[in-house]
Amino acid sequence: MGPSVKTQTAQTPLSSGRWPATQLWPIRYKPLPDELLSCWLVRLARGHGLKVQTFCNAIFGEHLQVWNRDIDRLAPPWLLTELSIRTGTPYLVVAGTTLRTYESVLYRKFRPAGPLHWILLLKMYHRKRLGFGLQYCPTCLAEGDVPYFRKRWRVALSTVCSIHKTMLLDRCPSCEAAVAAHRIDFNRLDPLDEVPISFCHRCDFDLRTAPAAEPISYDGYSFGVLLAAGNCIDGNAAEGWTFDRYAVLHQLCRLMTARYKHVGLRGFVLEQIGARDISLTQGYVSFEMRPLAERHHLLLLTAWLMTDLEPRLHAAWQQGCVRYSVLTKDFPGSPEWYRRIVANFENWRNRFL
Repeated sequence: MGPSVKTQTAQTPLSSGRWPATQLWPIRYKPLPDELLSCWLVRLARGHGLKVQTFCNAIFGEHLQVWNRDIDRLAPPWLLTELSIRTGTPYLVVAGTTLRTYESVLYRKFRPAGPLHWILLLKMYHRKRLGFGLQYCPTCLAEGDVPYFRKRWRVALSTVCSIHKTMLLDRCPSCEAAVAAHRIDFNRLDPLDEVPISFCHRCDFDLRTAPAAEPISYDGYSFGVLLAAGNCIDGNAAEGWTFDRYAVLHQLCRLMTARYKHVGLRGFVLEQIGARDISLTQGYVSFEMRPLAERHHLLLLTAWLMTDLEPRLHAAWQQGCVRYSVLTKDFPGSPEWYRRIVANFENWRNRFL
């Protein structure tokens, strides 16, 4: 199950109660590159030959529940501190497995409740996941000795694998269940009856064998813009994406599905690029709650705008497809360069000049 430091037999379960307070664990896997906290914790439990819930109860106590929350987003300090001490891993490395590392990168300020820009929602109900908030690339899972889930797969603008350039998936292709590695051992009597972490918790389909689909692209240059935005999530600053650009991209993605009668931005872009619309989830649905195919479609349309924002947004405004008031609505702290562009649309009479 990956690199570890062993000081005693790996399959030594706890006899009763909690693990001694200051003792290092026999199995001390370190986080793999870009690994999610939840995935790392599952690997640690399995390395000790314990079910995930049994392991967490033994370490943290039954009064401190872990899996009834989105721990990748809401990991409390006591959890991170314990993992740091027990595995001999620097605290900052442990904290780096959480979605809080995207603060000031993808969203302005962390908050424990409510939506965060670009962070997919799991829709937790007890220990179940009703939302499809964890994506995966089958090829990435299949590579290397240990399959594991990446932090960037929780980001809503990541729809294409930045390594293999194939579409990500957001559910099991066999039974359409959400990905939930912590539930794999729930219905297994023997904790040592181990299946890979890449298996579906509902039907045991191996997600590594899921077909990898070629991504849809309406415009080659716009598709490159979308890939560049994803590369920056992986820490490639050379691509030039900053918090401000992500914020504007998010604002325009939101306007693509705005239900105001005087907003037709999506239709304008579709007409310009000669693409067909797809069926979208009706009602008020945040971008972070939309299925993968919808997000990819909307991102491609928005990326087309972003490739040459000022003249293309001006053309949409001239055709009456968007108004100044909408472009600035619910967008506090918008970047100065964006405000400069939309300031030209403040007087609607200028559309006829």
